[in-house]
Amino acid sequence: MDHDQPPAAARGDRNRSLERGIEVLRAFRPGTDLLGNGELAERTGLSRATVSRLCHTLLDSGFLERDRSARAWRLAAPVLSLAHAMRSGSPVLKAAAPLMRVEAEKRRINVGLAVADRDEMVYLESVRSSRRVSWRNVVAGQRVPMELTSLGRAWLAAAPDEQRDALMAQWRERRGAREWKRLQREVDEGIRSTRERGYCWASWQPGVVALATPLPIGETLYVLNMSVSGSDAAEAVVERLNGPLLALARRISAALPAPPG
Repeated sequence: MDHDQPPAAARGDRNRSLERGIEVLRAFRPGTDLLGNGELAERTGLSRATVSRLCHTLLDSGFLERDRSARAWRLAAPVLSLAHAMRSGSPVLKAAAPLMRVEAEKRRINVGLAVADRDEMVYLESVRSSRRVSWRNVVAGQRVPMELTSLGRAWLAAAPDEQRDALMAQWRERRGAREWKRLQREVDEGIRSTRERGYCWASWQPGVVALATPLPIGETLYVLNMSVSGSDAAEAVVERLNGPLLALARRISAALPAPPG
C-alpha cells in the first residue's frame, strides 16, 4: 500500500498535495479534538513525515492549532467560518429550514436534512422539537452511518448504481460475510421501500424511529427525515409521519428559486 496516497486516489489534473491536506482535516471528528501525527497517519493512510509537513502547512495557513504539551493538533477557527459560510450561503437551507421548523414545532418531532459524504450522512440542518428530551443531540455537521440509518438507505435508493455497488462492497469487506448478510437484507428493504413508497424507516438507536425520503435538487442528492423519540410502536410512527414527510419534501422543492436561464 502507498501510505502517501489518500483514499480518494488522485487522477488527471487533481492536486495530490491539496487532497492530502483535506484528508488531514477530515480526520478530525467530534470527540477527538486533539490528534498527534501518529493518529493522523493511521486515519489518513499517509506517512508520518507527510502528515508532519501537511500539519505545519495547515498551521501556517491558520487551519490547525498546535498543542505543544500534548504534541498534537486541533482544528482552528477558520474551519468553523467555512462551515458558517456554507450554511448561510445555501439556497436550499434558506428555503428548507423555515419549513422544517414549522413542521417540527407543529408535530413535536425532529426534522433533519442531510447529504452523503463517502459512507456517512452529514446533517446540514436538524430541528429538534421532541415531545421529550432525547439523549441524542443531533446538530448540523453531525455524521451518522449510511448503512444503518433511514437517511442513508433513502440516499442509496436514489444514488447512481456505481456508487451504491462500491459502498455495498466496502461494507461487505468491513463487516464480514455473516454480519453483512443480515444487514444487507435491511438495506435492501430500505431501498425497495423508498423506490416503491417514496420513503423508508429505520430504528438504529434505541427508542428512536426515523423516516427519510430522497430530495434531489440540482446536482445534489439531499435526504429529508423525520424522527421521534418515545415508546410508540414503529408501525404507528411510520403510518403517522410518512404523509407529512413526503408533503414537506414537495413544499421544500416548490419553495426553491427557479434555476437561472
